Amino acid sequence: MVGNDWVNSYLEAILAAEPGIGNSKSPGIGNSKSSLLLRERGHFSPTRYFVEEVITGFDETDLHRSWVQAAATRSPQERNTRLENLCWRIWNLARQKKQVEGKNAKREAKRQREREKARREVTAEMSEDFSEGEKADLPGEIPTLSDNNTKGRMSRISSVDVFENWFAQHKEKKLYIVLISLHGLIRGENMELGRDSDTGGQVKYVVELARALGSMPGVYRVDLLTRQVSAPDVDSSYSEPSEMLHPLDTDTEQEHGESSGAYIIRIPFGPKDKYVPKELLWPHIPEFVDRALSHIMQISKVLGEQIGGGQQVWPVSIHGHYADAGDSAALLSGALNVPMVFTGHSLGRDKLEQLLKQGRPKEEINSNYKIMRRIEAEELCLDASEIIITSTRQEIEEQWRLYDGFDPVLERKLRARMKRGVSCLGRFMPRMVVIPPGMEFHHIVPHDVDADGDDENPQSADPPIWSEIMRFFSNPRKPMILALARPDPKKNLVTLVKAFGECRPLRELANLTLIMGNRNDIDELSSTNSSVLLSILKLIDKYDLYGQVAMPKHHQQSDVPEIYRLAAKTKGVFINPAFIEPFGLTLIEAGAHGLPTVATINGGPVDIHRVLDNGLLIDPHDQQAIADALLKLVSDKQLWGRCRQNGLKNIHLFSWPEHCKTYLARIASCKQRHPKWQIVEFENSDPDSPSDSLRDIHDISLNLKLSLDGERGGSNNGVDTNLDTEDSAAERKAEVEKAVSTLAQKSKPAEKFESKMPTLKRRKHIFVISVDCSATSDLLAVVKTVIDAAGRGGSTGFILSTSMTVSETHTALLSGGLKPQDFDAVICSSGSELYFTSAGSEDKTALPYTLDADYHSHIEFRWGGESLRKTLIRWISSVQEKKKAKQGEILVEDESSSTNYCLSFKVKDPTLIPPMKELRKLMRIQALRCNVVYCQNGARLNVIPVLASRSQALRYLLVRWSIDLSNMVVFVGDSGDTDYEGLLGGIHKTVILKGLASDLRELPGNRSYPMEDVTPLNSPNITEATECGRDAIKAALEKLGIKP
Repeated sequence: MVGNDWVNSYLEAILAAEPGIGNSKSPGIGNSKSSLLLRERGHFSPTRYFVEEVITGFDETDLHRSWVQAAATRSPQERNTRLENLCWRIWNLARQKKQVEGKNAKREAKRQREREKARREVTAEMSEDFSEGEKADLPGEIPTLSDNNTKGRMSRISSVDVFENWFAQHKEKKLYIVLISLHGLIRGENMELGRDSDTGGQVKYVVELARALGSMPGVYRVDLLTRQVSAPDVDSSYSEPSEMLHPLDTDTEQEHGESSGAYIIRIPFGPKDKYVPKELLWPHIPEFVDRALSHIMQISKVLGEQIGGGQQVWPVSIHGHYADAGDSAALLSGALNVPMVFTGHSLGRDKLEQLLKQGRPKEEINSNYKIMRRIEAEELCLDASEIIITSTRQEIEEQWRLYDGFDPVLERKLRARMKRGVSCLGRFMPRMVVIPPGMEFHHIVPHDVDADGDDENPQSADPPIWSEIMRFFSNPRKPMILALARPDPKKNLVTLVKAFGECRPLRELANLTLIMGNRNDIDELSSTNSSVLLSILKLIDKYDLYGQVAMPKHHQQSDVPEIYRLAAKTKGVFINPAFIEPFGLTLIEAGAHGLPTVATINGGPVDIHRVLDNGLLIDPHDQQAIADALLKLVSDKQLWGRCRQNGLKNIHLFSWPEHCKTYLARIASCKQRHPKWQIVEFENSDPDSPSDSLRDIHDISLNLKLSLDGERGGSNNGVDTNLDTEDSAAERKAEVEKAVSTLAQKSKPAEKFESKMPTLKRRKHIFVISVDCSATSDLLAVVKTVIDAAGRGGSTGFILSTSMTVSETHTALLSGGLKPQDFDAVICSSGSELYFTSAGSEDKTALPYTLDADYHSHIEFRWGGESLRKTLIRWISSVQEKKKAKQGEILVEDESSSTNYCLSFKVKDPTLIPPMKELRKLMRIQALRCNVVYCQNGARLNVIPVLASRSQALRYLLVRWSIDLSNMVVFVGDSGDTDYEGLLGGIHKTVILKGLASDLRELPGNRSYPMEDVTPLNSPNITEATECGRDAIKAALEKLGIKP
């Protein structure tokens, strides 16, 4: 955004051209040459009006260009005409601003109504179990922060005791932690911070977090997964597959092993030989997930041999940083069945709100930033995460509350029920935890300064960066006001320079140093950065600040501590005047060097100030307040000394060891889960996961006889009901004994199930048929053609992946003359069921399939069961009432097609039902986590666990049976069910059969982002078959390097 100073200048030019306009006695209304807009306005200050009421918050690049052209016009008449037209354009801009504000108000009101409705429905459903104390919590109540009870401390510190107690009880534990940060350039040494918008504070944060966690007792290994970049325009170090992060504190007592420590692991994915911005990485996320999954499994096996006694050591958590890594972490968490943690760093909905307020079209925003794909990834993180880590409370209360999947009021009520051991009726909310970033203090040695500002223990030589800064000043001994930020409009550096330039006492007492990244030529910077720098240069000239302002063009990351030390040496002040600061790591760095601070009152600095108490808070929009705060600290030496001492005394609370203790304590509080193969355990459920109760009994029952009807059992009801009833111990014991006895009687099919696996693992290629056709006959024709093209030899196996139930699939295969034994496995009910084919049994009523019950232990995370079904029934009623359908019901429950982990509904008219994204939004507002799939041309709606899908079922085969995904070929049509997009990406090969499409592509609004944001264009793993014919399929396979 261009600075607003040019608006003042052209309005002043108008006033100068028409003197009568500026005269209060003669406003120029009767002057025929006066500007039409000013004549209509009469008595008012045009400069103030346009700058403060019209322009602020808009992108005025085009207007600025017009003004430059107008100012360069020599003819006074033509110049005045252009200026008048420009004024009309600004008037139109004011009208647009009012329209945008109206739209924002309507959108916020709608969001509030939806949230209040969801709260009322949830409260009504859970009211029978509320205690009197919970009933007193009204839906509108949100806890407020109080300076009285939070000053001088943060809530995170109290959890250190939790970690120490936990570690004392688990000294033998050796944890494996996985961190993910995909975009930017990441390396352990000489980080190129500020190189581009993707290589900034997040890169520094994740590297230091990984290094600090690797040095903590009880942590054996930390992997920081990122993208491998082998591009000619970046350093070759970013192409190294791995890099060990050596601990900075060599005195740390840490047990070392062959594979212990912290590592940067670079996973190759996306465009080869090219460094691309984060907005272009979205289509390649599945490829990263598949390769990262292989790496984690390999490391788990290695650690199992070293420290696990032969048992694989799975990650204790997978922590995603930013939306792209969070999306990856959610898929990895579902595939591995391990807890997920997420840190947003910056959030898409908040950015979208800010851009919409500027009047920018939503289509343009989405095109530039892929904002809707990012928001959906962040919503998925809320669905899948155990813990959301934030830097400040402001991030929770003002940013996360914008999301469908998080409601602070509902979260508090669910947390209260969990503590009391009361069922949450299938509802889940991630735990929001404030853990401010840590900082490395090993290289910081604060120097004492005397009354004149000199070091008591001066070094032999000053750092080179000192002379680079001092050369700007005519009096370098004056206190230095230091600002360290990118030349970005939101950093508010222009206002800082104005405040400094217009306050004569401040100019006489202090110098101003602006560290604004690195530059060679201002013209080579982006338009926004260059405009900020040009505005600052103009202000320096306007206020004649030569000899008082330093703007060095270059500095190294290693120079930053020396810059802080120089400011402290001169008894200066650090300032962060940003309009909003998510956290404010530079404030902590400044405090660590004994430098008092002045910071914005918006965002994270408020929390930092509560702890450090080493400066003043200011309104970034109040120029006079900025000048007054700086002048107060610079002129009052006693206040400066108190702020310095307070900062040095309290800064240890932001050290990385403190951060890691709190971090590990939170991880320890999660219910630990990891893959368990054919192991039955009976233990009470953790309060955080009420639907996990009696899981093992349920899994055993699934291995029993499968009826031809595919009838849904009472497991969904049983899970929630057993949480709320008090069965006797004897009854439970009898149920367990009966289940085990029945399983023993069915041991013969289980043996066949085990013997099937080596055959599947020995396949050279596995063809997965996931074509969603308009008719069953079309599907059967595709299956026969693919089998015919591949041949029925032993080197190729087949998996059928469909939205049908196992009984429907069996019936369809028999009707087409196919045998179940033609397939190695069948994925049913949109990915919620996984079966392996077997030979016929003596029981003629049983289907020739064996259920992989371990798969259910993977996908049952946060499955709502019966409570989810009730909510869906209520939603159906509301839809029918809203649509006022005259031809009967729109949706009806299909009990015959529902299973334990799939709620199925018949759709009478697909054109009348809301799009998938609307239903998903409803479930999230209700705190019900699920995956909604429209299938069978929109005739069926399948609701399955949130981390279940047909693509995730394929990843499960890698985790459970070590099936190489690169040996798989997935066959799809031009379009398919609403989970179609998940089948395209990854390291497997994909053949798109042209001419085969589901009618679901005609349903509008099923996703809020274009297909290009999830489909990797020009991927070598994706090809097309011109038709569904034997020769065309063979030709497509040959393009992929496969010869059946």
